[in-house]
Amino acid sequence: MNKAPEVMASFKARFGSGASVYRAPGRVNLIGEHTDYNEGFVLPSAIGFSCWVGIAPRKDRKLVLYSGNLGEGREADLDNLGNRGSGHWSDYPIGVAWALQAAGYRLKGADLYILGDVPLGAGLSSSAAIEVSTGYALLSEAGHAIDRTKLALLCQRAENEFVGMRCGIMDQFVSCHGRAGHVLMIDCRSLEYRLLKLPPQLRLVICNTMVKHKLQAGGEYNVRRAECEEAVRKLSAALPQIRSLRDVSSEELAQNRNLLSDTLYRRCRHIISENKRVQDVAELFEQGKVDGLRELMAASHESMRDDYEISCRELDVMVEIAGRQRGVYGARMTGGGFGGCTINFVDAEHAAEFQARVSAEYETAIGLRPDIYICEASQGAELVETAAQNLTKVTR
Repeated sequence: MNKAPEVMASFKARFGSGASVYRAPGRVNLIGEHTDYNEGFVLPSAIGFSCWVGIAPRKDRKLVLYSGNLGEGREADLDNLGNRGSGHWSDYPIGVAWALQAAGYRLKGADLYILGDVPLGAGLSSSAAIEVSTGYALLSEAGHAIDRTKLALLCQRAENEFVGMRCGIMDQFVSCHGRAGHVLMIDCRSLEYRLLKLPPQLRLVICNTMVKHKLQAGGEYNVRRAECEEAVRKLSAALPQIRSLRDVSSEELAQNRNLLSDTLYRRCRHIISENKRVQDVAELFEQGKVDGLRELMAASHESMRDDYEISCRELDVMVEIAGRQRGVYGARMTGGGFGGCTINFVDAEHAAEFQARVSAEYETAIGLRPDIYICEASQGAELVETAAQNLTKVTR
C-alpha cells in the first residue's frame, strides 16, 4: 500500500510544509536464522510492509521527530546526540543520525514524520525499516550519496551500539538491496549477494502467531550471540584458523565436542547445519525447483526448536498446522524467535485456502486469531515523492 499521500498530508498538518517521502521495507527470512552474526549465509526477501518517512529541512541543527503510529514526538540536537539510547522508540532514527555523523557525514536539521505498517514484534524487522528509511532520507536531504551496502552497515551499527541490540547485517542489508520478485542469497562475511528468482508457483505466506517477541539488549538474542562467540573461543584451542562458526565443519564440530558444554555444542550444530540448508535452498531456487523444500524447512525449524531453543509453543503449533495443509512446500518459524511469525512456501493455487484454514485451526488450538499475509518479494529502499528538485539519491 502506498502511504506516501497519507504521510505528505500528515506532514503538512503537523509541520506546515511540504515533504519528500522515502520508504524502506521490512523483511522475511526464508531460511538462515541467527547465521548472519556468525558470518554465515541467509536467504531473506524484502516484503510489502514498510516504514515511510516524510522529511523537510530545518534552518537549525535539530531533528524534530513525530511517530504517526504512536502519536508522539521527540527532538534531538545533531551536535549533542549522545552515544547510547534511552529505550525510547526514537533511539532508532536518532541512532542512525549518530552513526552517520560518526562516519563523517555532515547532516542537516530536519523535521521527520514517521509512519510504519510493518507489524511490530512479529520478527519482520520493523527496526531495520525505520533505520534504513531514516538514513536514506537524512543522507539525501543533506546532499550525500553513499552506496546501499554502506548505508546498511551504518544502520546496523546504530542498532548494535546506540540501541544495544547486537543484530547481524541481514535485516538492514535486504531492506537496502531488496528487489521485487527476488530473494537475496547473502554471504554475511563478504557481503556479496545473489538475486534469485522465486519459483513462479510459490507464494510467501507469513503467519503471525500474535505472540510478540522481545529481543531488547540483554535479552535472549544477545545471549545466543554470546554463546556462539564463547564456542568459537573454545574451539579455537583445536582449530586456531577459525574466525567464526562459519569456518567450522560438522565433522570438526563432532571431533571437538569435548571442548564444549552440551548447550554450546547444540548452538554450534544449529548454525553449521543451518548454513548448509541455506545453500541447499538457494541451489533449488537457482534451478527453479521446489522438490526437497519441505524437508529443509522442517529440519530448520526442528534445529531452532531443539538445538538453538528459540521457538515457543505457539510457533510450533503454527508450523504443525501449516504442514498438513494442501499446497504447502515447507513451513518454519522465522525471525529472532520467542514468538513472531512463521514463513510458509505455498502453491499459488492453494494460498487463499491455506490462509483461511490455518487461521481457523490456529485460533481453535491457541485461542488467538492470527494475522496471515500472502506476500510478494518487494523493492528495497527508495525515494517515493519529492518536494524539491535535484535531490542527491543513494546509489548502487
